[in-house]
Amino acid sequence: MRKKGIIVRKGMKIQKQISQKAYRSTDGFLRHYQQLVKDVVIPYQYTVLQDKAEGVEKSHVIQNFINAGKALAGQDVGDGFYGMVFQDSDLAKWLEAVAYILEQFPDAELEQTADELIDLVEKAQDSDGYLNTYFTIKDKEKRWTNLLEGHELYCSGHMMEAAVAYYETTGKDKLLRIMERNAEHIYKRFVTEKTPGYPGHPEVELALLKMYRACGNRHCLELAKHFVDVRGVDANFYEKEIAARDWVVWGNDATNYEYQQSGKPVREQKDATGHSVRAVYLYTGMADLASETDDEELLQACRNLWKSVVHRRMYVTGGIGSSVEGEAFTVDYDLPNDTAYAETCASIGLMFFASRMLENEVKREYADIMELAFYNTVLAGMQLDGKRFFYVNPLEVLPGTSGVIKTHRHTLPARPTWYACACCPPNVARLLASFGKYAYGENEDMVFCHMYAAGTVAFENGMEMECKTGYPYEYQVTYEIKHGGR
Repeated sequence: MRKKGIIVRKGMKIQKQISQKAYRSTDGFLRHYQQLVKDVVIPYQYTVLQDKAEGVEKSHVIQNFINAGKALAGQDVGDGFYGMVFQDSDLAKWLEAVAYILEQFPDAELEQTADELIDLVEKAQDSDGYLNTYFTIKDKEKRWTNLLEGHELYCSGHMMEAAVAYYETTGKDKLLRIMERNAEHIYKRFVTEKTPGYPGHPEVELALLKMYRACGNRHCLELAKHFVDVRGVDANFYEKEIAARDWVVWGNDATNYEYQQSGKPVREQKDATGHSVRAVYLYTGMADLASETDDEELLQACRNLWKSVVHRRMYVTGGIGSSVEGEAFTVDYDLPNDTAYAETCASIGLMFFASRMLENEVKREYADIMELAFYNTVLAGMQLDGKRFFYVNPLEVLPGTSGVIKTHRHTLPARPTWYACACCPPNVARLLASFGKYAYGENEDMVFCHMYAAGTVAFENGMEMECKTGYPYEYQVTYEIKHGGR
């Protein structure tokens, strides 16, 4: 039905993202960036993941998977585990970017490299489906005892996204089956066995919904709903978790409910709070679940949170997260320029959130915000050569102050080559490689153009279309319908 110029969902997704295989870039702005990802970004990041890039932060992520496989086989793991507790996610996002790029630029050698890495992931998976190199190598007895900081569900979520992408573009299901076993392991623990808890860093919620659509396993849908529904019901869960263990990763404050978006059930949350990336990943899962299950109450919560983010807590660039303390939202209209955080991953997450809101109601603001965040913050997160990246996107740089004094140490005047916490570089790569899915949508008898992207689109409903444009450098956009659909 229609209401005030907005197409509103009624009992189903009003429209959905196109598949990765539906869109093919042809020329222009996006094609240039996707070619850069293929020719430079993916090879460069692979050398980093192998610890072969000179003068950059050590990654060790591939070796971590090798060592985890050795640990499970009872062999000596040599140098053990190195990196952040969530180091696995760097490989997952790289594999996801590779999957999308292979659809645009078939490359047998790159695909073989990805297949070999997937073999390593398989060897690193325990017999019960558990998959996480940090705990497999360092201490198996600590599994699932630190949801606040352990990031096991976060890492699983990113590898699930990679699995779905690789299956969608190549037709190969090895990684998908690996992650389905992992999802079943998680389902058994948190649903069947009713172990209390919810993710410290939301991400698995949105990934499980992708898994559900890819493999049809209803446990994935039920598990996503479970994690959304239980979040914040027991606001003191993390405090109880800390009391039950004698170890920490960073020493996060379990009573900081706003930081963790856990102070109240998600349907009651109205203000965007806490760590901005965690927030928009959570909201993305909520919006996707709302459209998948026709949950009007959950959708209304998403609308409230959207308004909080976009109308009161977002920079004009589409950057979100105004404080270095917690990489977080603060209060309404607190948007300082000189200490802005505006993490690249946060704006990517905002695009995810907007795209899923479009599946509930086709409202131009969601598309406008995707475009705003993409051109002004996401692209700014990567240098034009594809080898330097911003984690924090500064809006004001003060010579002698920025990157030096404590209050401005995060606002670097130049992009580094890599990070110990390297979530943003592969995140930019996967977003650029999958841009078509955000630019176009469809339902049974309509197609939607949310952002301008030159290229051809073959929609599932039978329509075929080509977009020709020099946007954003030129403003003429021409759509040619090649086939009118059913």
